[in-house]
Amino acid sequence: MRMVEEQENMRVPEELVPYCPACGEPMSMNLRCDDTFVEDGSWHEASLRYAEFIRRTSGKKVLFLELGVGMNTPVIIKHPFWRMTAENSDAFYLSINLENSLCPDEIRNRALCIRADISSVI
Repeated sequence: MRMVEEQENMRVPEELVPYCPACGEPMSMNLRCDDTFVEDGSWHEASLRYAEFIRRTSGKKVLFLELGVGMNTPVIIKHPFWRMTAENSDAFYLSINLENSLCPDEIRNRALCIRADISSVI
């Protein structure tokens, strides 16, 4: 197996690409970028647990911890975290990201945005 340091580019070597056992096509990450996103029973259960957590913590002291979230789909994590921090005076927002650690001015006094590698911060 080739190491990253030995690669001339950042392409994934063919032997490391997983393939679907049913159709033989290359597998991909489950992202909301096209019509292949899977919302199965487990996804819906997790969504309900998250909604319940948000309901229980509304108005209470809470830390919205955002680790490595980019700008691919900000409406899923970033924007809701910003909104919930703005709406709850006892909330605090913390973002750690190499490139996209930012927040709106509206919550800057209750936020910490660290632009660094997560492993070096933790």
